[in-house]
Amino acid sequence: MMGREGRLEGPMKNKNFKVSVVIPAFNEEGNIQELTEKLVDILKDYDDYEILFVDDGSQDNTLEILKRLHEKNSRIHYISLARNFGHQNALKAGLDHASGDCVVTMDADLQHPPELIPQLIEKWLEGYDVVYTIRKGDPGVSFIKRKTSGMFYRLMNRLSDIHLPRGAADFRLLDRTVVDVLKDLKEYYLFFRGITAWVGFRQCRIEYTPEKRFAGQSKYSMRRMLGFALTGITSFSLKPLRLSILLGVSLALLAFVYGVYVILMKIFSGQAAPGWASVLVSVLFIGGIQLIVLGIIGEYIGKLFMESKQRPHYVIREKSRES
Repeated sequence: MMGREGRLEGPMKNKNFKVSVVIPAFNEEGNIQELTEKLVDILKDYDDYEILFVDDGSQDNTLEILKRLHEKNSRIHYISLARNFGHQNALKAGLDHASGDCVVTMDADLQHPPELIPQLIEKWLEGYDVVYTIRKGDPGVSFIKRKTSGMFYRLMNRLSDIHLPRGAADFRLLDRTVVDVLKDLKEYYLFFRGITAWVGFRQCRIEYTPEKRFAGQSKYSMRRMLGFALTGITSFSLKPLRLSILLGVSLALLAFVYGVYVILMKIFSGQAAPGWASVLVSVLFIGGIQLIVLGIIGEYIGKLFMESKQRPHYVIREKSRES
């Protein structure tokens, strides 16, 4: 492979480097062929490249199609995981096995336009270590999904110690130096949008308009999206725990003030403070807050429990090459 110093020297049109494209795929049999044809047509202009698909435990013919593509083109490789380990873990498997001087990660549904790859590489040649993409307006996204997505990014930026641009996607280019750093990460819960912002290095952004999904349906249900958001927030900040402390202190102060009020009512009027309904509502409200706080604490404890097991991010069933 060509080193970073060699990559930055010489004219911009020098293409003497290797490009890796990593693509997690789960039940994407209708998209693989079309995506591969587009990628090969774009990457043929570069001296060396590889396309690395990670089959994340697909239950359709995704793996069979990948095997046929590999037989026809030795630059197309695949890794088949033993089961569905999730998008982020499949991405980790691809990064662990990619050998390029730069690595492009993208989805298999053709919503990430392959035609943007030359622009990512051009920015990399200018010296940027991370070239990430930002989704512009997507008319195909429902109103609810747009609102919940916007809420997630606002919460993420307020509650975490990193800044995540709204619309950030897993469509990005990483320099080999950055890939090596990511490969060494041992944390069990992965959130690459946050991790690539956390590692630093020289970064720039490119905006794009997502295409319509070529075939199949999105694998991200509302439940998965909420879990993904919770992982992102709790992986990069202790602020939810600190907010729990602040909330507990605030409620304790309110309870103290109300207690003083009851005592004064008894002393000066000789009667107990009226409003048992309000007392019941207050008790139920505080009980609900306590359960929420316990849930937040439990989320962090659960993460510690999973981290302590030190299980691998994925298990490989088979792959097209040994290295």
